[in-house]
Amino acid sequence: MANETVFFTGGAGFIGLHVIPMLLERGDAVRVFDNMTRGDREAIAALAKTGRVELIDQDVRYGGAVHAAMKGCDRVIHAAAVSINKSQADPYESYDINFIGSHNVFAAAADHGVKRVVFCSSASVYGDPKKLPMHEDDPLDPLTPYCISKRASEDTLRFYQRRAGLSWIALRFFNVYGPGQKTTAYYTSVINHFVNRLRNGEPPIIDGKGEQSMDFIHVHDIARAIVLALNAEQANVPINIGTGIDTSIAELARILIAATGTDVEPQFNPRDVLVSRRAADISRARDVLGFEPTIAVRDGMTDLVNAK
Repeated sequence: MANETVFFTGGAGFIGLHVIPMLLERGDAVRVFDNMTRGDREAIAALAKTGRVELIDQDVRYGGAVHAAMKGCDRVIHAAAVSINKSQADPYESYDINFIGSHNVFAAAADHGVKRVVFCSSASVYGDPKKLPMHEDDPLDPLTPYCISKRASEDTLRFYQRRAGLSWIALRFFNVYGPGQKTTAYYTSVINHFVNRLRNGEPPIIDGKGEQSMDFIHVHDIARAIVLALNAEQANVPINIGTGIDTSIAELARILIAATGTDVEPQFNPRDVLVSRRAADISRARDVLGFEPTIAVRDGMTDLVNAK
């Protein structure tokens, strides 16, 4: 199962830099395809010294470049995307990268006959859930260009499955956090905002009553799920990747207060929230991937605070 070449779009980003060492450990070579808008060039250069990681500094919006670069690759991880907040500010760019870019990757994968495409999708395809935990067969109601393009990309995978026998797994990530995270997503900016205020001896400010919740999943576990999906026997399904536990923003604040050792109480700021609660049903991840989350939120957040 190892000693293959993995084509990895967006591989120089936050998640990619946690996945690539796992791929190298099992003997794979990695061809990173990234326009380096948010990529870490220094980290990729260090990985390239292994002789098994190469960077192609290009953009998924250019189908010809994707097709040419994928030649000779065995498996594909597609993670390149514009963030959810940026997608609302610029829907045109979001659809261009997140949907047209995805189509370019999937079409090339079908043409080249790759063994598996692992697509980094999102729990945001569900919209505001009607029940918890959220299951893969629940209705989808994406609310932003980012979410809409993730859903449309999953549909496009099914098209190439029917048309060319493409084998795929779409991983619906819940709220990813961990070392190296960016602050572009709402929930990661919340973590950083809380930590920065606590470091200054200031109380965290919570939107609403703090009852809204997230299913925080550590990037190490996300990376494990991606690697498991590359070789899973069953395919052609979306799979939730979370912990199955919803952590309220108020509880997150308490965890971070304890981790920083600060003697403050959170302050509350009335505000409407887009999604009230989130928690993943991860039974399919267990069945198809043999996946279990390994890092509890309290432990992961504490490590994140100590690492900053």
